[in-house]
Amino acid sequence: MNRSPANIVRRAALPLLAIVISLAGSGNAASCRPTPQDEMGPFYRPDAPLRSSVGSGYLLRGTVRSAADCRPVNGARIELWLVGPQGQYDDAHRATVITDGKGRYRFTSNVPPPFYSRPPHIHIRVTAPGFDELVTQHYPRPGTRKGSFDLGMPPLPTR
Repeated sequence: MNRSPANIVRRAALPLLAIVISLAGSGNAASCRPTPQDEMGPFYRPDAPLRSSVGSGYLLRGTVRSAADCRPVNGARIELWLVGPQGQYDDAHRATVITDGKGRYRFTSNVPPPFYSRPPHIHIRVTAPGFDELVTQHYPRPGTRKGSFDLGMPPLPTR
């Protein structure tokens, strides 16, 4: 058995190389975890109007993907609601957007203000055939005028 330093390094590197190759073959699956659920809150109302803008000053965009295989979810229904500039929830600050063929969405609103002791946030509810409902919230970084929020949806269990 050859115990030269080069041979020892080669043998030690083989298991690491196998791990790297297996991870590379999995594509983006590791980055498509289900988005954590968050509270719906008491101000949700169904049937928000289909529109991509409820104001100006803040742009939120992202991609909805299957948490199982990272494929984009085409036609996902995203309901969004937030506090308006006057500090109240109202119908003028509710919207529904539908993802495009690549799972992308785009939503423009006012910069969300804090709501009582809560930090600025946008409520999000996502539904799509074959997937569990996702209820979460986007928390903009202070001082920003745009945000990116990709959403991972867990598929429904197969029977």
